[in-house]
This record gives sequence, C-alpha cells and structure tokens, in this order.
Amino acid sequence: MASNVTGAGNTFNLPNFAGDLFTATPTQTPFLSMIGGLSGGMKTENDEFPTGQLYELPEAKQPAISEDASQTAPEATAVAREQKTNVTQIFHESITITYAKLANRGKLSGLNTAGQTANPTSELDFQIAQRLKKIARDVEYTFLNGTFNKASSSSEVNKTRGMFELCSTGTTIAAGNSAISIDLLKQLYKAMADAGALFGNMVLMCGSDQKQRITALYEKQLGYNTPAARNVAGMNITEIETDFFKMGVAYNPHVPNDRILIADVAACAPVFQDVPNKGTLFLEDLAKTGAAEKKQIYGEIGLDHGPSFLHGSITGLDYTGRE
Repeated sequence: MASNVTGAGNTFNLPNFAGDLFTATPTQTPFLSMIGGLSGGMKTENDEFPTGQLYELPEAKQPAISEDASQTAPEATAVAREQKTNVTQIFHESITITYAKLANRGKLSGLNTAGQTANPTSELDFQIAQRLKKIARDVEYTFLNGTFNKASSSSEVNKTRGMFELCSTGTTIAAGNSAISIDLLKQLYKAMADAGALFGNMVLMCGSDQKQRITALYEKQLGYNTPAARNVAGMNITEIETDFFKMGVAYNPHVPNDRILIADVAACAPVFQDVPNKGTLFLEDLAKTGAAEKKQIYGEIGLDHGPSFLHGSITGLDYTGRE
C-alpha cells in the first residue's frame, strides 16, 4: 500500500497511474450523515454553545394537606436550571502541488499500455476531495470518541465532547469484559428509560464485531429476517423493537469494538462556526511563495448532543481478538 506524502506533492512522490481508484480505508461516516453531514446542522458565533438546560422536579409523592393547613400558603419553592455546553474545534488541512507535477499530467508510471490515460485527470481536484473525506472521517471519530477541553488561551486546544464521553456522565454500563447479551442490552434499555430518555429516533451504532454478535442475538426474533424497511440519511439499517422503543442497528467503523452506543439522533446536530465572508468549511488559496498551487481547507465544528440522559452506552465488552 502506498504511503501518504508529507509536504508538497511533486512529480516523483505523486506519480501518475492508469486504472480505477480504490481505497480500503472506510469512508463511511454514519453518525455524521444521520445528523446533518458537513453541509447541515446549526451555526454559532461563539466557540462555546449551549447543548441544553437541565432541571429536575421534586420526587413525586402524595400530598398530605388538611383543610386547616390549606388556609396557609405553603413555603415557596422554585425549580433551578443548569446550562450544559460544548465547544467547536478547528479542522484544518492544506494541499501543495508543484506546477511541474500539474504539467506532467501525461507522464505515466507503473504498467503502461497503449491508449491509457492517468487517473485521476486532475491531481489537485483529487487531493482536495481526499482532504474533505479525511475531515469528514475526523469529524465522525471526534463526534463519537472525542474528549472535551475548553481552551483558556490561544495556545490551548478546544476539543468537542463526543458521545461516549457524554454517556459516561449519564447512562452507561461497564460490561467488565463480558460478551454482549440480551440481558445486558435489556439492562441498558431499562436504565435509559429510568433516566428519562425520550426515545425519539434511536440508533445503535457498533463496530464489526459487535454488529455480528447483535445479529446473532436477535436473528431468531419474530420478523427479524424481514424487518420493516428503514433508511436514515441514505443508510439502510436493521430495525429491532425493544420494550421501550424501536431501534436501528448500524455498523460504524469508528466505534471501537469493545463498546456500543445507542443515540437519539433526533437530538444531535453538528454545529459550525462561521468565518465572516468565508463560510463554515471553506477552501481558499494560500499566499504564493513559488511555483506551486497552495490551498487550505478550514472549519470550526462541534457537536450539539443534547442532554446525556437521552443516550446510552455499554463499554468494556468482550470482542474477537481481545487479549
């Protein structure tokens, strides 16, 4: 497999070849696609943005108020609120292609047969497209696995909070290296219901190992082999009905194999910070310093995930290959 190039792309480190283009790198971004993609979502003018306000009502109980006592108003009470926030973070890529490389579009390396032409036909367009795919993959990974940090100076890094860190402060179950099971999943469903989950549009996301194990758990469920059709953001997903909600099950290559996530995607959205007169995720030329095309792609993106009680996770699961 060819290694990636650091620095400027030139005639020798980016040779032209004939043939169809393939990559074994997963390019799917299921979670990002379901919640709006890189062209949807919300905008902010502050790198810190609210993900909601939380409040709690007193525990339900039967009042015990006599007629005599009712003649005096009870002591006043009020419901307090707490704001929860997340941050956007910088996604930044650059591309430099020499003029000589661009001029050598007819120079082919590797196997050459009469009539063949270089693929891709435009090196610059190809490299820009791959940088955008990389950003989408990085956003997907961050939205799932990101750890929160709010910068207090320009030398510090803003990091947006991902779904697994969010669930760790709310509804999560530590499996302790045990295998996923119906009982373990039921425990999570109940915990989410008891925590107050609204069960809007629930999707379970997992890696390849847990996807096959979940299929094995539910394959004998009535109607499992002929489930109702469900398509979310262009992704065809399997649907399972639980005691509390219907849930899609989607393979996500960015979810580690030792865990699963159940997310209410109706409560999630990407948040983009607009740069005036440029946009939210934009391509622009860099200053010329010589005979090369220099461009950068820049965006500030975060995750609005809503409150933690809407979602749930199981971590520390057994998986194939665990030592």
